[in-house]
Order: sequence, then C-alpha cells, then structure tokens
Amino acid sequence: MIAAMRIFCLLQVIWLATCSGSRSRNWAHHGASMFADLTTVEMKAVRAYLHGIPDMKLTNARDGTLKKNSILLIELHVPKKVEALRALDNGQAKPPREARVVVQFGNQTKPNITEYIVSPMPYPNSHRVNHFKAGKPISFDSRPKTNVEDAHIYNFLQRAFAKANNFLLETTGGFSFTNCSKWCLTFIDVAPRGLGPGERRTWIMLHKSVDGFFLHPVGVEVLINHQDLDPNKWTVEKVWYNQMYFNGVDHLVEKYESGELEIVKLPNHNTDDLFSTYMPRGQSNTPTNIYGPKLVEPQGPRYRVDRNFVEYAGWSFAYRVSSSTGIQIFDLRFNRERIAYEISLQEAISFYSGDTPAGMQTKYIDSGWFMGSSSFELASGIDCPEIASFVDLYHYQDSDKPVRYRNALCIFEMTTAMPLRRHFDSNLRGSYNFYGGLENTVLVLRTTSTVYNYDYIWDFIFYQNGVVEAKISATGYIHGTFFTPNGLHYGTKVNQHLLGNLHTHLIHYKVDLDISGRQNSLETLNLEFVNFTNPWSPKNSVVQSKLRRTEHKTERSAAFRFGKTLPRYINFYNPNKKNKWGYQKGYRIQFNSHAHSVVPRGSPEEKGISWSRYPLAVTRYRDSEGASSSIYAQGDPWEPVVNFEDYINNEDIVNKDLVAWVTVGFLHVPHSEDIPNTATPGNAVGFFLRPFNFFDEDPSLSSRSAIIVRPVKDGKSHIQRWTPDVVGHCVTDKPFYYNGTYAEV
Repeated sequence: MIAAMRIFCLLQVIWLATCSGSRSRNWAHHGASMFADLTTVEMKAVRAYLHGIPDMKLTNARDGTLKKNSILLIELHVPKKVEALRALDNGQAKPPREARVVVQFGNQTKPNITEYIVSPMPYPNSHRVNHFKAGKPISFDSRPKTNVEDAHIYNFLQRAFAKANNFLLETTGGFSFTNCSKWCLTFIDVAPRGLGPGERRTWIMLHKSVDGFFLHPVGVEVLINHQDLDPNKWTVEKVWYNQMYFNGVDHLVEKYESGELEIVKLPNHNTDDLFSTYMPRGQSNTPTNIYGPKLVEPQGPRYRVDRNFVEYAGWSFAYRVSSSTGIQIFDLRFNRERIAYEISLQEAISFYSGDTPAGMQTKYIDSGWFMGSSSFELASGIDCPEIASFVDLYHYQDSDKPVRYRNALCIFEMTTAMPLRRHFDSNLRGSYNFYGGLENTVLVLRTTSTVYNYDYIWDFIFYQNGVVEAKISATGYIHGTFFTPNGLHYGTKVNQHLLGNLHTHLIHYKVDLDISGRQNSLETLNLEFVNFTNPWSPKNSVVQSKLRRTEHKTERSAAFRFGKTLPRYINFYNPNKKNKWGYQKGYRIQFNSHAHSVVPRGSPEEKGISWSRYPLAVTRYRDSEGASSSIYAQGDPWEPVVNFEDYINNEDIVNKDLVAWVTVGFLHVPHSEDIPNTATPGNAVGFFLRPFNFFDEDPSLSSRSAIIVRPVKDGKSHIQRWTPDVVGHCVTDKPFYYNGTYAEV
C-alpha cells in the first residue's frame, strides 16, 4: 500500500511538472506577438490616424520641400516589462500593441521633432507624447538626414561646383557634376554635422561615381551649412584641396584660374582597373567546375518558427528587428526556464582619425543612420546557407508606405564542424576503453546592416548546452580619404591616391538577464596567488591560485571602465535559487572583444556615447532606461537626449532586477588586404552567456545525437547511438564506423 502511494505521488509530481512545462511553453508562444514588429496593416493604420489629425498638418515624407510636417519613423513600441510578464508568466491578457512614431515638424515657426506613442493596434484612436528620461527635448537640428535632404545636397553641390567644372575635369580625370553622362561625381557626407549643438554643417567628400565609389575620393572636400530649411539659403563655408583650405568654391576657382593653385591630376579613369570591384583576378587555386561544401538537412529542419516565435533544442525566444537599432530577442528560455528577458542591439559606432577635414570629423553613430532598416536582402548560399528559413522585414522609415525588405533575416541550423564535447579513453595498450562524442550543431538567427560603406552581420547563436552567443562580423568597404603624406600618421596607403583611415568599432548591447526570476545579484571572480607550507613536505612551499569572489552591491561598483582589467569571471546569479549541489544558479558573461575607448572622457562628442566608457555596466531595470542611445545622438552628441551616464547611480543591485550593458569592438588599421573589402575573419567580436551552476549537469546530455563506441572481440566495435545509422544520401550512404586502435607500422 505504501509502495503504491509512493508511485501515485511520483506520478502526480511528474504530471504536475509536465503540465507546468506545457503551460510555460504555451504562455511563451502566446506572448511572443507582443514583441513582433508592426505589420504593414498596422503601419498604414498609424499613418492614416495621424494624417487625419488636422492640427498636425502632415504631408508626404517624400514631398520635395524640407519645410514640411511629416512622419520620419513608425515602429513597434515595446510594452512595459511588468505588463509583458503578466502574459508570459501567468497567461494573462497581453497589453495593447502600440506604435512609436517620430514626426518632424518643419513647417512651423519653431521646427521641432516630437515622438508619439499611438495605440491601440490595429485600430489606433489615441496618441500621447513620448518623453525621454528627465524630459529632455529633441533638437530639430539633431534629426537624421532624409532622402529628400540628400537629394537637395546633391543638387546644391551641382550648383556650387558649376563654376569649377574645368577644375574638376582636369583634376579628376574627366569627372564632374555637369553633363557628365557616365563620368559623374557623387559624394559622401560625414558626421557629426558641426562642432556643437544647434549646428547643421557637414563636411562632404567628392568621389567618382563608379563601383566601389567609397575607394575613389578625388581630393576635394567641402563644408556646407545646410541648417536652413530653404536649400537656396545654404552656403559653402570651406573647401579643402591638396592640403589647403579655401573660403568657398569661388576662392578655389580664383586660385586655379590664376595658376596659383598646385593641382594633383588624377589619371583618366581606366575601366579595366578593377581594384574597387568584386571582379575576380589573380591565379585561382581551387577547381571552378565543382561546388564547395554545402549544408544539408537530411530529414528537414529540426527547429520551429511560428511568425516571430522560435523553438530549438530546448531554446525558445521571440525576435524583432527595430528600424532604428536592429535585431532584438525577448523572453529567452532554455528548457522553459527564462534566462534573459531581452538581449538587444543598442548602438554601433565607428570613430575615425584623419589628416583631411572629413577624415578627422568622421565619428559615425549608426542608429542615426537607421541601421535597423538598413537590413537588405540576404543572398542564399553566401549570406546564409541554402537550407535557411528566410524572412521578409518591413520598415516604415523616411517613406510614405511600408517598405518590404525581401529575405532580410534568416534562421538556420548548422554544424560547427567541431564536437561539442568528446573523449577518447585509451587503454594505453594499443586500443581503448571507449570513445564518446557529441556533434556541435547550433541555431543561428542572422540579419545584416549595410550602413553606408560598412556591412555588419548580426548573429545570435544558440548552443545545445545552454550557451548563447551574440556576435557581430564586419565587412564591406573601408572609409577612405584622399592620400596625403601626413595621413600616414592616421592610416595606411592602400592605393595610389587612397588612405585607409584608422578607426575603432564599438557595439553596444542591452542584456536584461532574468536568471530563474527577476531577483538577481552580481559577483566577479578573480585569482590571487597564495604561498603556504606544503603540508606533506614542510621543507617546501606550495604556490597556487585561489579564487577571490567579490559581490558588487551598487551600480557604481558594477561599472567597469575601459583601461582597467575586467574580472576573470562575471557571474549573474539568483540568490534565492540553487542547483542540486547547493550553488546559486547563475549565468556569466564572457567577452570576445578587443575594444577600448574611442575618445577621452570629456571630449566634445563623448557625452553622446558615454556608454563607451564601459565594457560592462550593470544597472537596475527601469522602464525609463530602455535604451542607451537614440537616433538623435549622431546629430547632437554634445547635448544628447539619452545620456547613458545618467543611468549609473549608487543604487543597490543586490537581489534586484538587473540589466547588463555590454560593449564590444575592435581597432581597425586598414591594410592592403582590405581592398576591395574588409573580410570577416578576425573582424568578428561579441560575447557569450554561459551557464555557471545554473544546471545540475551539462544540459546537452538530453541530445540524442551522442555516440558511444566500445571495442569488442576481433577488432570490432559496439556502437551506441540514438539517431539513424545512415545520415542520408545527400551527405553519405555509409554508416558510422570507428576502429580506435593504434599500433606501430
């Protein structure tokens, strides 16, 4: 009777656990849509609602004038965490879907930028102003450049350089702005647009409009003041040419026509000069009549995607791609237990050095260029494997309708060609006791951002053992300036008239960890040497490493500055939850980065990127501290509406809801092999989230892809496996075989 009761209780526990797990999965699936990007129907509904408000006097974004009221951006407004968790953890009703809308009011006495939260979707009927922390207003001059303004800049340059046409033709090898047919000039504008708040002055480089035009500066740079909303009132303030500054185009032309100007004549453009193109050249050392290796899924995909909800090997998460900042994942769970509420890309910057005015002014802050909506089509077989699931993205940014970006995100499982774990247990007599191994397959969530010249490849990678990796790989064209001898202090000569300018990339992530709940703490682990008398040989001493644990109790204590060595282990743990062995369940952040500060603290633009002071800063979760940067930081880094430093106070972070703000990056000194493009090997950085006593043992033990081999008589092997013996004809028709012996020959 007692035995029967025990069996009944055990079955009841199993049933309750199964029901709880199923319920948890259903709630995660139910809540994923809270984080899904706006549909085209919702975007159009928001536009129609706002255009229907007479007082706003909204017109089309693509209208040719700058003096207008128009919508710059429509994207999802993510719900408050506490509201989302009610749905995710308790199955309650989801909060109404809302939209974040950026409106530029240019057709009024005092132009301004205003952000609104519009709700509910899909039938909006209300709006409210969206305020930044401390109610900081948005400077109109800090607004991102639009396509209309870009077109006006090109037209302005055409007019401004009409009188310099002969100069351009002679010095550029036949390129100009006027009646140029195929030998036309284009431009690259750099930012920030000025030297202080309230300015809109931009240095512009003239380039040949050919494939890879980024590598074809012609040596003319011009500073234009385009603050006025009437392009007819724009002015040229400075022109730089051949290491000399001129007070406008007239001044340059005057010196040229008088013969006082020393010119640098570029050779006539040679269409056979392929240095900036992808055209193959050189001796090929691989066969061209056969394909290289490809990924296959012998029995189809092993992951599931339902709209923005993804499940794979115990993992589940929701994803979105913000038009302003890019890829984000929410409600990240492993075996139905939440590890992070949000892991999201926040900002990417590249700060340059140079000898020319544009080179020394270039400090790109990429959310100001809408790096999220710069997610263009991915090429099957190159950007993602052919087996990937491709997803279209939709953005409403600087347009009058939603724009479809075909196949701009992909999801796929791949083998890393590296075992997740393995061991060969030798018997030391020419054979072995056993061999055990588990192949390492991972799920990859990928998108890209082509921000002007650079292409960023954004990956989230999910491993079978509870590890998740955030990774960014950089490729694309370098940002080059016209070569000057003094430029060698700031870069490398990579072509006859081209300097590859040195620069540093920094990437910022928000990592809202919820390790078995919202109450988390932070500890760091370092090593210290200890020296003590050897207990079994008192005449000798033992020198070895000892763990030193430090609990960080305040935000300021947990703000780790660049220039100081990071602790060896950085562990976020739940003080209230323990694993089987009595350890508090935790996850640690492991960096793969070569980042350093880009400018000293107190430099003019540094306030707009104050997050770049820290490889890691840990703060308490606040709804008002949802992002570390903004789309306005590029236009006004001097008085930013979001100053990350304001997030770091002396607040208690013990047993609290914590957010880790992670900075990764690398220095890039361009070199000849960056022509035509920077390659991805060696230019990838990121971080890992790794379980640290979160589980009782390696959770990948649940994988049935393991193989165990033991020797039997006559040199044969006994193979234990839990997947089909033969992979499939697409890979190999031969069953798995293992010998394991070794001997002299």
